[in-house]
Amino acid sequence: MIKESVAEAINKQINAEMYSGYLYLSMAVDFGEKNLDGFQHWMRLQAEEELGHGMRFLDYLQERGGHIELQAIEKPEIQWDTPLEAFEFVYQHECKVTGMINDLVDLAEKEKDRATVNMLQWFVDEQVEEEDSANEIVQKLKMVGDSPSALMMMNEKMAQRPMESGEPEE
Repeated sequence: MIKESVAEAINKQINAEMYSGYLYLSMAVDFGEKNLDGFQHWMRLQAEEELGHGMRFLDYLQERGGHIELQAIEKPEIQWDTPLEAFEFVYQHECKVTGMINDLVDLAEKEKDRATVNMLQWFVDEQVEEEDSANEIVQKLKMVGDSPSALMMMNEKMAQRPMESGEPEE
């Protein structure tokens, strides 16, 4: 049985992951309305990935016998002026999520919950990738600047993002 303090924190993380999915879905909608279908595709996949993270936490908590308490999901922002502004927001959001995951690890270590520490390592590694991916796009968008042709090239590249399984590697 998982300790109540850890279960509570995981419930909060479930909500945060679902919010992330909702946030990225709102970004996908915004990009779609701006005819940036490649950016829309990238964000839709990111939204699905984040929702999968929430389900992964939910499944873990259920497996450990913890009480699952779903909370209301906060309404995300719905519009950004530029792709750069949107991805700067993504990068800052992913840094915040990294902090939340690190706090979960700290709590699990304090509670001597080795199973949760072990499970969270996948998320620690995932957040390194998430921050790197968002930052790479931010840096490329900064290089693009105000060039419509460069933005269209980048839009085409974003459309090539494959769907990831989200499963840990064996």
